[in-house]
Amino acid sequence: MGKKIHQTAVVSPEAKIGDNVEIGPYSVIGDDVEIGDGTKLYPHVVIDGITKIGKCCFLFPGACVGLGNQDLKYKGEKTIVEIGDNTTLRECVTVHSAVGENHKTVVGSRCFLMAYAHVGHNSVIGDDVVIANSAAIAGHVTIEDFVIIGGIVAIHQFCVIGQSSIIGGCSKVVQDVLPYSLADGHPSKLYGLNLIGLKRRGFKPENILELKKAVRIIKTTINLKKIVEKINSECKPVEEVKKLLKAIEASKRGFCR
Repeated sequence: MGKKIHQTAVVSPEAKIGDNVEIGPYSVIGDDVEIGDGTKLYPHVVIDGITKIGKCCFLFPGACVGLGNQDLKYKGEKTIVEIGDNTTLRECVTVHSAVGENHKTVVGSRCFLMAYAHVGHNSVIGDDVVIANSAAIAGHVTIEDFVIIGGIVAIHQFCVIGQSSIIGGCSKVVQDVLPYSLADGHPSKLYGLNLIGLKRRGFKPENILELKKAVRIIKTTINLKKIVEKINSECKPVEEVKKLLKAIEASKRGFCR
């Protein structure tokens, strides 16, 4: 099938360009880049390094993917960037290469990264994630599926943002955000559940009720061991509560309280 590559674009002959790909004016594509079928690059997009872009993605002007990262330990080793299918990177989004031979920076499928969002080295972003304008994701951050991150949010390195959570705009996140929760503030605090998101995704009302009980325990109990004991004794062991407990017990940085 045909490709539409503007005459001013610089595309390496070694790059793998899929069917029905459109590459706009003045875009630059490196040797080890693979672009999936049906993806569109607007003008002035730069993709370099060992980078794989999925099918039916949209990369808007100024987006830069796979370039060398900003970690001072980086010595030019070969690392990998992967972008899933049906993901959109708006204007001037940056997704940096990883640190460490064959390590990866990953953005999943059906994600929407708004203008000037940044994804740092070795970060892993799940599927169906929305990152609003100018949010900054540091290195080694994990963002699970169905997360929404507000504009101008800053997330500290090595934080884990749990699935189906939401972070309010302009927040400073220095600890993990628990699954299903709503975090906001500078530094971020736990305000409750992402109720609107959970209802939209069709979570059972009875399971949301158990999550409400668990969050109430987290907000009113200081001792971590007591939190786990109380949730286990006072909440029904529905799948969502189990995942919440797993996130609490696995947290290395502590979590927003």
